[in-house]
Amino acid sequence: MSTHHQPDSFSGVGGKASAYLLATPATAIVALIVLVPALQLVRYSLNHFDPVELMQTALTGENYWKFFTDPYYLSVLWTTLKVSILCSVLALVFGFPVAYRLAKSQSRYKSLLIVLIVFPLLVGNVVRAAGWMVILGNAGFVNAVLLHLGFIQTPLRLMYTPLAVILGTTGVVLPYMILTLQSVLEGVDLSVEEAARNLGASAITSFFRIVLPIAVPGIAAGTMLVLILCMNAYATPVLLGGTGLVMMAPTVYDQISKANDWPFGSALAIILMIVTLGVAVVSNSFIQRKYAKTMQS
Repeated sequence: MSTHHQPDSFSGVGGKASAYLLATPATAIVALIVLVPALQLVRYSLNHFDPVELMQTALTGENYWKFFTDPYYLSVLWTTLKVSILCSVLALVFGFPVAYRLAKSQSRYKSLLIVLIVFPLLVGNVVRAAGWMVILGNAGFVNAVLLHLGFIQTPLRLMYTPLAVILGTTGVVLPYMILTLQSVLEGVDLSVEEAARNLGASAITSFFRIVLPIAVPGIAAGTMLVLILCMNAYATPVLLGGTGLVMMAPTVYDQISKANDWPFGSALAIILMIVTLGVAVVSNSFIQRKYAKTMQS
């Protein structure tokens, strides 16, 4: 007695259809949460602003023209880019060794260490920025130690400087970098590094020739995530930078909430979003190309 089996292609099509149906609700929710507000911002950015009547419905590119012809706003964007790239690099430099040690660790305290890394994420950015204010203030920890040791005679001005913003922002994004790298490194067979060491490679050589190329996907993912967070940072630049360093996210907030200029604020938000995505994609593709060249060699 012969049995009839349905073609595999049919079941494959049915499986794909079921998968699409299951993904539809989540896709619709994401579209509502992300796409609709973004389209609303695009529409607002094309309106006209009047100091008396505020936002007037229009179809004009004057808000974008204002941004690209005003040296102040261009400098704010350039400052945001520089600070974000520097903080991302610092997070990678300081986060990679920690993630690497966590991935290799067999200690029973490993879970505790991961909890300690995650713990700062449970505290708001405002609270963490306040902690940096205590450390970097004129009567803060750093100045108190330097004065006590006799290295300085008067307190250093550390608050409301680019240095304060860079330190605070790097501290905020560092756990994200560590956790992203650690999750990738744990899925990699690091016994290859031990094999290289057994064949006579030094620790530095095995790190740069074996470990680093293997970790490139994690580096790309972590850098992209951290860069996006840095570009859109608000609380840390405001509390630690003050008027000493102005970035894009606080500028967007000021235009919308303080100046009530929704059209220009929306244009700033769209520009920030496009530049953030562009820089993230470019950095990711650059890292991936380096990874492909390393694997070919």
